[in-house]
Amino acid sequence: MAPRERPAAAVLDDVSKAIIEQLQQDGRRPYASIGKAVGLSEAAVRQRVQRLQEAGIMQIVAVTDPMQLGFSRAAMIGVRVEGDVEAVAGLIEAMAEVDYLVICAGTYDILAEIVAEDDDHLLDVINRRIRAIPSVKSTETFVYLKLRKQIYSWGTR
Repeated sequence: MAPRERPAAAVLDDVSKAIIEQLQQDGRRPYASIGKAVGLSEAAVRQRVQRLQEAGIMQIVAVTDPMQLGFSRAAMIGVRVEGDVEAVAGLIEAMAEVDYLVICAGTYDILAEIVAEDDDHLLDVINRRIRAIPSVKSTETFVYLKLRKQIYSWGTR
């Protein structure tokens, strides 16, 4: 089987980067304000934002603290896999409780962040769903005790 072809990374001009940085500071900033800051009309900013979203370069969402929304347990699960890592990642990715998933190198093949209602819910996801995947060799759970920092404004470099 041929390796998956990766799409070329989008090249962003300085204006698009400036728009992204404006929205990282405040995702509800009006397009007119952004336009003044970057030297474009409101309509031009709106079009660029739409293109950036359609290309999958960025998304505008409300970031919440799950603990304050009734999800009292969060954890990072390190998963070791025998066989096809991407197939296992696809199965874990489909779980509603997973809000972050990466295939990585090192001790674990996959890291999955789980947000659960309580310990019983977390146990169910780990024991009955993740560990039940035939290619999962082992897991290690890192239970979050307190959320100290969560940012998404790393800029565009």
